[in-house]
Amino acid sequence: MRVLTRVEAALLHQTGYLFPWTPVMLATGIGLYFGARSEPGWPVYAGLSCLFLALVALSRRLPPGVGTLATGGALIAVGFIMAGTRAHMVAEPVLSWRYYGPVEGRVVAMDRSASDALRLTLDQVRVGDVPQERRPQRIRLSVHGATGPFAPGQRIMTTAHLSPPQGPVEPGGFDFRRHAWFQGLGAVGYTRVPVLRIAPAKAGIDGVRITAIRMAISHQVKQVLPGEIGGFAAAVTTGDRSGMGQETLLSLRASNLAHLLAISGLHMGLLTGFVFVACRIGLSLIPFVALRLPVRKVAAVFALVAATLYLLLSGGNIATERAYVMVSVMLGAVLIDRRAISLRAVSVAALIVLVLWPESLLSPGFQMSFAATTALVAVFGALQKVGPLPGPNWLKPIAGLVMSSAIAGLATAPIGAAHFNTMSHYGLLANLLSVPVMGLVVVPAAVVAALAAPFGLETFPLTVMGWALHWILGVSTWVSHLDSAQGFVVSPPWYVLPLVAVGALWLALWQGRARWYGAGPVILSFLLWNSGHRPDVLIAENGGLVGVMTYHGRALSKSKGSGFVASVWLENDGDGADQIAAAGRWPDSSTVQRYPYQDKEIIHIPGKRAARKFDECEGNQIIISTVALPLEGACAIFDPDHLSKTGSLSLSDGKLTSSAELTGHRLWSPNPVGDRHLKLGQ
Repeated sequence: MRVLTRVEAALLHQTGYLFPWTPVMLATGIGLYFGARSEPGWPVYAGLSCLFLALVALSRRLPPGVGTLATGGALIAVGFIMAGTRAHMVAEPVLSWRYYGPVEGRVVAMDRSASDALRLTLDQVRVGDVPQERRPQRIRLSVHGATGPFAPGQRIMTTAHLSPPQGPVEPGGFDFRRHAWFQGLGAVGYTRVPVLRIAPAKAGIDGVRITAIRMAISHQVKQVLPGEIGGFAAAVTTGDRSGMGQETLLSLRASNLAHLLAISGLHMGLLTGFVFVACRIGLSLIPFVALRLPVRKVAAVFALVAATLYLLLSGGNIATERAYVMVSVMLGAVLIDRRAISLRAVSVAALIVLVLWPESLLSPGFQMSFAATTALVAVFGALQKVGPLPGPNWLKPIAGLVMSSAIAGLATAPIGAAHFNTMSHYGLLANLLSVPVMGLVVVPAAVVAALAAPFGLETFPLTVMGWALHWILGVSTWVSHLDSAQGFVVSPPWYVLPLVAVGALWLALWQGRARWYGAGPVILSFLLWNSGHRPDVLIAENGGLVGVMTYHGRALSKSKGSGFVASVWLENDGDGADQIAAAGRWPDSSTVQRYPYQDKEIIHIPGKRAARKFDECEGNQIIISTVALPLEGACAIFDPDHLSKTGSLSLSDGKLTSSAELTGHRLWSPNPVGDRHLKLGQ
C-alpha cells in the first residue's frame, strides 16, 4: 500500500504533463506486436480488447494517480491491436519461389539501387502464367539492360529474375521482408535484357498523375541544372534521387549530410517557416490587410497550403508524410491560438503518425526525427525558464544555430550509429556550414522557382539554387576526405536502443528532480553497447557467402557476389573494410574453400564445379553449399534445401542460431520449418 501511495503521489504531481506519455504507451504496444515470435491469432486480439475495456473502466474507479497506470495499460493494448490490424490491412500476395520469365507491369515509381542501377516499381503486374490470387500486386525491378526513358504510367515488359523479399542477412538483423510487406512489395528482382515499352504513359496515367507531374518537374530541374547538382536539386524538390550517383551519396553520408536528401522534417520545416514568415511580413506591410485580418493565422494557412503542395510533389513517402503531420499540428496550433512548438504538439504529431502508420516506429527516420524534435523542444523550453542567453544580440542567432545542431546531433547520434554503424566525426561542422545555406538560399530559391515556373521564369532562381547546392556538395566532399572523417561502430544488442529511449524520454517528459533518474538507463545503455558478442560465423541464407570472425576482422569466403550481404555483415561488425579486403583475410582461395574454426572446419562450396570436387564428410566439418549435396556422414550440411527453411545462420561458442528462430512465423515471414532451434549435425 505504501508503494501505491507513493506512486499515486508522484503521478498526481505530473498532472497536466502526462499527455506526452500517450504516444510512448502506444509505441510500447506496437513494439510488443513487432517483437512477438508468432503471429497473434483472434483470441489474442479478443483478449486484448477485453483487457482494454476493463482497464478503461478500472481507471475511472481508481484514484486519479493509480488510474493513470490503468490508462497507460489500455493504451499499450490499443497499440498492439493497431499494429496487428495495420499488418493485416496491407496484406498482398508475396511470391514464394524464385522465378525467371516474362514480367509485365505499369511503372509507378523510379529510383536507384545500391549498385547505381535504375530501379522501377511496377503495379498491375503480370508474371508468366501465375494466377491472379498468387500474383504480387507490386514488384521492384533493377534494370541492368538497355534503359530508355521511362515515365510513370508507362506499361513495360521484359524477362526478369524475381524472388521473394529477402529475410535478415543475419539472425536478429534488419528484416527486409517486413519492410516490403508494409510497402506492398510482393517480389524484387532484376533484368539484364532490354525493356520493351508496350503502352504509352498516357494510357496508364490514372492513379499516377501526381507522380508524372513530379517526374516532369524533376526533368525540367535537371535540364536547367545538369549533372550531380541537378540530381541533388531534383531530390530536394521532388524526392527523385535517380539522378544522383553513388559517389555523391557516399560523400553525403560520410559527412553526415545525407539527411538533406530525404524530404523530411528539415525540408518541410524550412519551407513552411519561409512561407509563414514571408507571408506574415508581406501582409503586415499592407495597412489595410494588417488592420483587418489576423495576419498570423492567414500566414499559417498559406504555409499549410505550401506544405500540402510540397507533400504531393515530393512523392508522399512515409518520412514526408510524417513531417507534414508535424508541421500541420504546429500550424493548427497557431490557428487555434495555442503554442505552436511544445512537447504537447510533438506528442500529437507522434500520435497521429503511429495511428496511421504503426510500422514507422521501427524506421530510423521516425526515431531520429522525433528524438531530435523532442530534445530541441525540451532543452530550449528549459532554457527559456533560465532566461535569455548571455552575450551580444548579433551573436545569439549563431549561438542558437550551433546549439540546435549540437542538441539534434547528440539526440540522433545513438540511433544513427545503431542503425547505420557509422559516425561522422565532423558532422557538426558540415551541418553548420550547410544547413543555413539550405534554409537561407535553397528553400527560398525553390519557392521562387515554383512561383515563376508558370511564366517560364524559373531559370534564374534554379541557378541560384544550384550555386547553393554546389556549396553544400563542396562541403560534403571536403569533410568526407578529412582524416578519420568517418568512424565505424559495432551493432549494439537489441535492448540498447529501447534502454536509451526509456532514459531519454524520462529526462525529457518527467517533471521535477526525479527526471534525472533517466540518466541511469542512458548511461547503462552505453556501457552495455559493446557487451554483445558478434557471431563467430555467419552464413548467408542462400549459402553464397560465409564469414568467419578473426583477429583482423571478419574473413569472407568470396571477393565478389552477395555484395549487399557482405557490406551489412562488415558494417554490423564496425569494420570499415570492403568485401575484397575482407576476402583477403580468408586463407584458402581454392575452389573448395576451407577455414579452421575451433575444433571444426568450415567448408564453403560455392557452386556445382566445387561440389563435383568434394566427396568427403567428416564429423568435425561444417559444410555450406549453394547446391544440393548428396553426402552422408556426421558432418553438418547446410545446402539450399536446409537454408530455405532456416534463413541466414550464425554460430557462436558452438551455438547455432537461425533467422527463422528469431523472426518466428509472422505474416511477412512464413516458414515451413517446425522446430527452429537447431544444433550442429542436424
